[in-house]
Amino acid sequence: MSTLLRKLQQQPLSTGVTLLHEVNQDNSPLHYVGFKMIDIEPGATYSESLGEIECCIVAVTGKITVSDHEQTFTGVGTRTSVFEKKPTDSVYISNDRSFTITAETMARVALCYSPSLVQRATRLILASENSVEHRGKYNNQRLVHNILPDSDDSVNSLLVVEVITESANWSSYPPHKHDVDQLPAESLLEETYYHEIDPAQGFVFQRVYTDDRSLDETMAVEHRNVVIVPAGYHPVGVPDGYTSYYLNVMAGPKRIWKFHNDPDHEWILQR
Repeated sequence: MSTLLRKLQQQPLSTGVTLLHEVNQDNSPLHYVGFKMIDIEPGATYSESLGEIECCIVAVTGKITVSDHEQTFTGVGTRTSVFEKKPTDSVYISNDRSFTITAETMARVALCYSPSLVQRATRLILASENSVEHRGKYNNQRLVHNILPDSDDSVNSLLVVEVITESANWSSYPPHKHDVDQLPAESLLEETYYHEIDPAQGFVFQRVYTDDRSLDETMAVEHRNVVIVPAGYHPVGVPDGYTSYYLNVMAGPKRIWKFHNDPDHEWILQR
């Protein structure tokens, strides 16, 4: 039984609100990253009060209204499927604030958390503000939507990104890690992966492993599963005929993404 793979749960939280995933310090090996995924039916609401954590609310699909009780953003969200391959809107809420999400349509919403002590301004992150990258070549190509990259200094510790990987390609590849606080060469960042697959009966493979193999798990990851990456390399392979989407949340003691490639496989970059 994998300690890193989380299968979809469907736990009713309130009328019209269903919890699909919850990853936190109490139920995982993570200390910096927290994650929830919820489905909200039209007209239903979800509310939460934050302590010493910040939250990025990602409108994964559907449209929502988000309020921190000082500002209200309506029509948040741009798509009905992540496989439309276009960025979506998000809202950043800082520590020691509360928020309410109301679904305007059927909505899937990601709540991405990390530690925060210095209060920042609430912010609507428009889809048009996401930088979009096409990375890789050969069978190592992916489309990246940067929601909260390390170049954005409006938050304290969160890093949030979406990745689309086409059929028969690899991503997070060559295998890389960021589990040592050894800047400027490498930063320590924990990570979660929320996966969706098209068509939905598909699966991808993800391996999480360290140099000494004290951690070494290879998982068949299905639609709407979550993978936890407390340390180690973490490549994803997509079988022929299927397309992969994942939402990454990263955080650590310093808000910078500096990764180290597995030396055994770094040669592929020189082809």
